[in-house]
Amino acid sequence: MTQDLQNYESLKPLFNPQSIAILGASESPYKIGHLQIRALIDGKFAGDIIPIHRTAKEIAGLTCYPTLAEVPGDVDLVIFCLGLEQIKEGLEACAAKNVKAAIIFASGFSEAGEYGEQLQQELAQLAKEHGIRIVGPNCVGLVNTENGLIGTFTPSFLTVPLDGKRGVGYISQSGAFGVLTYMAAAQHGINFNYFVSTGNEMESGFEDFMEYMVHDSQTSIISGYLEGAKNPEKLKTLSKEALAKNKPLLLMKTGKSSAGSRAAASHTGSLAGSDKIYDAFFKQHGIIRAEDFDDVIGFTKLFNPDKLPKGKNTVIITSSGGRGINEADRCEAHGLNIMELSPETRAAIQTNLPDYASTANPVDLTAAASVSNPEFYLEPLKALVNDPDVHNIIFTDFPFAWDENSPQLQEFIELSNASDKVIALFPFPLEGMTYPKATATLVKNGIAVVPCSLNPVRALTKLVEYSEAYRRSQVTALADYKQPHADLSDLLVAGETLSEAQASAVLSRYEIPTTERRIATTLEEAVTHATAIGYPVVLKIDSPDIPHKTEADAIRLNVQTPEAVSQAYAEIVKNAQAYNPKARIHGVSVQEMLAEGVEVIIGAHNDDTFGPVIMAGLGGIFVEVFKDIAFKVAPINRQDALNIIDELQGKAILHGARGKAPVDKEAIVDVLLKVSALITDHKDHIQELDINPLVVYEKGIKAADAMLVVKEPQAIQQMMEG
Repeated sequence: MTQDLQNYESLKPLFNPQSIAILGASESPYKIGHLQIRALIDGKFAGDIIPIHRTAKEIAGLTCYPTLAEVPGDVDLVIFCLGLEQIKEGLEACAAKNVKAAIIFASGFSEAGEYGEQLQQELAQLAKEHGIRIVGPNCVGLVNTENGLIGTFTPSFLTVPLDGKRGVGYISQSGAFGVLTYMAAAQHGINFNYFVSTGNEMESGFEDFMEYMVHDSQTSIISGYLEGAKNPEKLKTLSKEALAKNKPLLLMKTGKSSAGSRAAASHTGSLAGSDKIYDAFFKQHGIIRAEDFDDVIGFTKLFNPDKLPKGKNTVIITSSGGRGINEADRCEAHGLNIMELSPETRAAIQTNLPDYASTANPVDLTAAASVSNPEFYLEPLKALVNDPDVHNIIFTDFPFAWDENSPQLQEFIELSNASDKVIALFPFPLEGMTYPKATATLVKNGIAVVPCSLNPVRALTKLVEYSEAYRRSQVTALADYKQPHADLSDLLVAGETLSEAQASAVLSRYEIPTTERRIATTLEEAVTHATAIGYPVVLKIDSPDIPHKTEADAIRLNVQTPEAVSQAYAEIVKNAQAYNPKARIHGVSVQEMLAEGVEVIIGAHNDDTFGPVIMAGLGGIFVEVFKDIAFKVAPINRQDALNIIDELQGKAILHGARGKAPVDKEAIVDVLLKVSALITDHKDHIQELDINPLVVYEKGIKAADAMLVVKEPQAIQQMMEG
């Protein structure tokens, strides 16, 4: 059995137990030990409920046992309604009874200090030795609405309707926020079949519960609230498996803090905040990022695995011109395309509509449709379902008189079901009017009704994003060409910021084109090198202690004559020594002066969570001022490299602007793949790398400057041991 299926099987006692014992059961209706029993009873748990109480004979009509050991037969799951000081004894009792799953609510563990951290580690080791899968500690619990397992002391789970759409698993690293999301979803007709509050993730973590849902046949969408990925490699693997099964991963990731505590020396390091990298990681691996809880609800309402959006082309049908324009603005802001309809489609729409109706997009049926002529709602649909360029059709309102017995509603449903387009209602949220009478019938027939209070346009955009990722995953990618690999042990000095010449030597070993350069240690050598390279030339200080040469005024461009070389050499050495008197100066680098091209920056950074990360952007003002950059987590493939380029706001410059020829995009892709190979091969040693600028031409590319930071010795040792 593969590791992922073993993990799935071992988690079954948590999600689908046949018997549950409550340690710390209480006769008092106000204590957690009683609330938990009532939750299981009221939730109609399908298995045995076994209270453990030293003296009571029964609680809530259930037979009690004084200890876990005295329970006859097997116990699958134990729910701990105990304080911190009793948890270890209880877990030892679980081990002796051969219990395979536990939920621990108690706090005071790793979140509370050194003692709690040590106790948590001891309990985790005990659980590992005996094969006990654990939710918590410091959590709200676990819920499976399919079998009535309300494994939580929180009464809120039983105060909301349980008759909504199922198939959603929800995992939360925040207990309270998770509960609120669960309740909001239920109130909007979405019931999570699974809810897990991960707590401190002592033994099982966020990714473990996600893995269970990836393999669970009852789960069609996996959603959650994520504060930080503890196992990004597993998350990457699961995202691939989920895409293959057409199961969206929809995660709300919070936190905008900067990645890493060490001050970054490179552009890549300074621009790479953890939030940007999470965003890149999600896009790269087909994980949809929810902005808030309403995205989880709206996306779930819209998702139909058998009818995914074919693209972004969207048509709005409304009875209010103003509402239509408002919705069009919203669509365009979120990235949907409010397309211009063809003359043929517009003529077909107009056939049975009055002249005062507008057939442009948005299609405005006017107030007549909502007041006296509800049949108008059918006319645009008849035409639009036959237009191959239309992907999504949004109705901003709907006839309130139509119900399940209306022939016109049946025609509407038949047209929708026969079409491969996403057709949905986004009604205005008004008390008593949000949902038309036909809502239940529409939803039953796969037509989503999502009020604007849930931001359905954003949810539709995310559904389109998911559909694009799913389609890409179904296409067999062409094999990337063989990447270079090289030994850099003689160049990567622990704790050093390499000089430009040293960094360029690293690039050369990975076949990344660099400028011709020679190091001069005397004025005479500088002139000799310049003559050999050919004028004009560039002179720069070469020092590991002066990575930013412009700040030190230690660079001269477009040097045209031997006399100018002599002057430049003297000035550069003088300025460098004044800027940093203790700097180690290897000499002055004499380089070819590159012809004008388009400047880009490509870099790599070792992130604390994800490891090697690749960054690219346009050079100059684009990176310095506009921060126009894109990230991907290494290793990357050719499609990832193309996506990086496509995500840049200024990419039009690469395609040729103001009469200039397009640059060699394949050369940029080539360098991105080689940098990916470089940072992946040497992730244990390289902290940061910048190639800036990298000059791209109509044909070809060359690195004009490079900077590389090697990890500190202790960091390298930790990586090797890890």
